[in-house]
Amino acid sequence: MSVENPRRALGVVFVIVFVDLLGFGILIPVIPLYALSFGATEFVGSLLIASYSAMQFLAAPVLGRLSDTRGRRPVLLLSLTGSVIAWTMFGLAGSLAVLFAARMLAGSMGGNIATAQAYIADITPPEDRAKGLGLLGAAFGLGFVFGPALGGFFASDPVVVATRSILPAFVPVSEFSLPSFAAAVITGLNLVAAYFILPESRPPDARTDVSEERESRLEQLASALRTHGLSALIVSFFLVSFAFSALESQFIFLTNDQYSYGATENAVLLTYIGIVIAIVQGGFIGPLTDRYGEYRLAITGVAIQVVMLAAVPFSPVLGASIPTFGPLVSFGPVLPSGVLALLVIMTPLSIGNALTNVSLNTLVSRSATDDEQGGAFGLTQSAGSLARTFGPAVAGGLYTGIAFWAPFVAGGLLMIPILVLLARLDREVVSPTTA
Repeated sequence: MSVENPRRALGVVFVIVFVDLLGFGILIPVIPLYALSFGATEFVGSLLIASYSAMQFLAAPVLGRLSDTRGRRPVLLLSLTGSVIAWTMFGLAGSLAVLFAARMLAGSMGGNIATAQAYIADITPPEDRAKGLGLLGAAFGLGFVFGPALGGFFASDPVVVATRSILPAFVPVSEFSLPSFAAAVITGLNLVAAYFILPESRPPDARTDVSEERESRLEQLASALRTHGLSALIVSFFLVSFAFSALESQFIFLTNDQYSYGATENAVLLTYIGIVIAIVQGGFIGPLTDRYGEYRLAITGVAIQVVMLAAVPFSPVLGASIPTFGPLVSFGPVLPSGVLALLVIMTPLSIGNALTNVSLNTLVSRSATDDEQGGAFGLTQSAGSLARTFGPAVAGGLYTGIAFWAPFVAGGLLMIPILVLLARLDREVVSPTTA
């Protein structure tokens, strides 16, 4: 560890990742409906969602290797700069093509998550890495708490009308563009703060020269795939991401079709999900890891998702016996019993996903050497991005071509092979405290 004050550096990277995810989270309840506003179908809207992950898949290993050779800080600053440009383009988009271009640029910058994970690995000892990665996961969770909430706020009619009366007429202000501009401003402020307060975690003498050692580095990663169980973890990442992308890509389409929910109402639901994830990853993952270990938590998280993911589209049926809940205080619309049942389902589902993601990340970190952290996280991030590239497309096809419940049930079934992979995981990856 080269950082003089690791705890302070951990706090800084936590804030940076949180604000970065805040800007990303603002657009989550907006993107699917934004695509529909240009006349796109749910399938095309799913492709828009997938385009982010497609570019993230291509960029993650590149940014991961670049962070190993040039340092973590420059890569994080570069990605924040690109995100500002992307979110600005998103707000100015006058066509579906520009919307796709902006989304793809944002995705290429989204590969910085592997760099942030490697940064945490740089400044934490192996025995504390689960807690550090859990804190990073909490930044994700908080980003998905406040991001969608802000997105719903900026997409609400009163805010759009008030902003339109203030800004010049040449600035396009709508329920879709305003959240985009807000994301650009927030990310821009994050960039300025990161430039001044983010220290470098990887000293020059610890960096490798890509031109001289790139082949040997690939050989090291290939060796890790063969001998340290990393292959099983990468496949698990792929399947988890592929299955969960059914929920991520089709959730707003589902609530829009079943409950006529728009961006603001969906923001409330997504905010609740983010709260659950943040609580688990930020408060419970450390003590649970100390007691049960990453391996058992990964198994438990996947098992929960098998059942709950498949149950999501049947919330109206499951909620038929639940009396209608009162109005949501902040937003006004009545919460149907089916939505209440959906929240009951989403609670353990979110817990299971939080446990799985942090545990798999920690197992990946344990399976790679110090010099391989950026590349290993980049590889697993790429596996997840590849899954989220094809997952939404497949889910959108199932949603429109078969039935609304098909992508969710298929996602739940796809979790089952992960249990088999983890059960057969090379025990060298699992430390004595987690076996």
